[in-house]
Amino acid sequence: MAFSVSPKGGVKSDINVTPLVDVVLVLLIIFMVVTPLIASGVTVNLPLTAHHARKADDGKDIIVAVTADKRFYVGSSRIVDAAETAKAVVAEKHRFPQKGVFVKADARAPYGSVRGLLEALHDAEIDDVILGTEEIEKR
Repeated sequence: MAFSVSPKGGVKSDINVTPLVDVVLVLLIIFMVVTPLIASGVTVNLPLTAHHARKADDGKDIIVAVTADKRFYVGSSRIVDAAETAKAVVAEKHRFPQKGVFVKADARAPYGSVRGLLEALHDAEIDDVILGTEEIEKR
């Protein structure tokens, strides 16, 4: 707050909002830059589908990723194989039973790797599995 003496002899108090606006804009820029980096899991190129059902990323899913070079991830932690991935998902489901499983496999990932992961999840009695896809852009 700045205090100054007005010509009439009284004290004039007002808030200088310029520094406040500067700080808010800097915070906005920081959040805009950092938010894409917070995205759950590992980045993969999802397969394209014509009939795409959107589901918002509410942070309530266990993200399982399969990369093009057959690597498995639960969140951002690398797992050795599909069986170990299923064990990690089961452990996470025991901690948070309300969470679903969101599998995002790279479009170039070998079919056998993804199928092996889905079989391992099925054998671990995990039924609520969602497969991630991207919608084909319509022109």
